[in-house]
Amino acid sequence: MSLPQRIAITGASGLIGTALVGHLKSEGHTLQKLVRRKVVSPDEVFWDPSSGAIDLAALDGVDAIIHLAGANIGDKRWTKDYRAEILNSRLLGTTTIANAVSTLKPDVFISGSAIGWYGETGNRALSESDRPGDNFLAAVCKQWEAAADLATGTRVVKIRTGLVLDPTGGALGKMLPLFRFGVGGKLGSGKQWWSWITLHDLVEAICFILEEPISGAVNLTAPNPATNQEFTSALARALNRPALIPVPGVALRIVLGGFSTEVLGSKKVLPTALLDAGFEFDYPHIAPALTALISE
Repeated sequence: MSLPQRIAITGASGLIGTALVGHLKSEGHTLQKLVRRKVVSPDEVFWDPSSGAIDLAALDGVDAIIHLAGANIGDKRWTKDYRAEILNSRLLGTTTIANAVSTLKPDVFISGSAIGWYGETGNRALSESDRPGDNFLAAVCKQWEAAADLATGTRVVKIRTGLVLDPTGGALGKMLPLFRFGVGGKLGSGKQWWSWITLHDLVEAICFILEEPISGAVNLTAPNPATNQEFTSALARALNRPALIPVPGVALRIVLGGFSTEVLGSKKVLPTALLDAGFEFDYPHIAPALTALISE
C-alpha cells in the first residue's frame, strides 16, 4: 500500500483479524480495534452492536473501516438459539458499522460476508453475479450484505470469504491432528467442491481491495477450487500420512448438526472480481498451498 492509513477494524482478535492487523501494522498503518468491553489501550475504540452504540469521535478522520465481527458458524451446533445468534450478530453489528460509515465517510468500507451466499450449487462454477441460495446461511448472507449496503458516501466492498486455510486455526487447524495420527480421510462422498483460500492470500487480497477501486461483492477464494477428496488427499501427502478413513455423511450430520451442510455441501466459487482487477495469488493450487502451510 502506498501511503500510511488509519484503519478501524472489528473482529480484530479472530483468525483473520489477528493476521490482518499484524500485516497492516508491519506496512506502517495505524490500526484502531473496535472492542465491546472497557477500552484499555490507546488503539482501542468502544462499540456495542446490541445497542448500536459506537464512539464516533474516536474514529473521526479514519481512512478505512474493515468489519469482520460475527458469531463463528462452526463453533457450536445450530440450535434455534444459535441460529438466531449467528444472524443477529451479523445484522446488529453490520448495521451499527454501516451507520457509522455513513457519518464518518471513510474512503472504503470492507464488510465481511461468506460464500454461504450461494447455497448448495453442485458442480456449477460461480462468480459474484450469481444469485443467493435458499438455505439458512444463504439467507443470513443476503441479510448481512443488505445491512452493509446501508452505508452511504463511501466505496462499499462485501468480501465473500471461502474456507480459510491456516495451521493455527479454522478448519485446517482442526483437521491437522487427525491427519497427523493417520486417521483422516474424505468427508462424505468427497465429491463436493471446497472453495478455499490461504490466510496469507486472504490478507493480501484485503490489502489489495483497500487500494484498488473495487466495489460490491468480491469472492475471496483461490482460483482453483478442490473437491474434498482432492483436498484431503493433498493434506495427507503434505503430512506423509495415509488418508484411508473416510467419515460418512451421516456421522457428520450427527456430530455437526446443521453445520454439516457446509462441510458436505458443494460450492465451486471463483474469484472473478479479484482476477479481473489484476490480483495475483501466491497460492492458487491446493497441493502447494497445503505443503507450504504444513512446513511453516
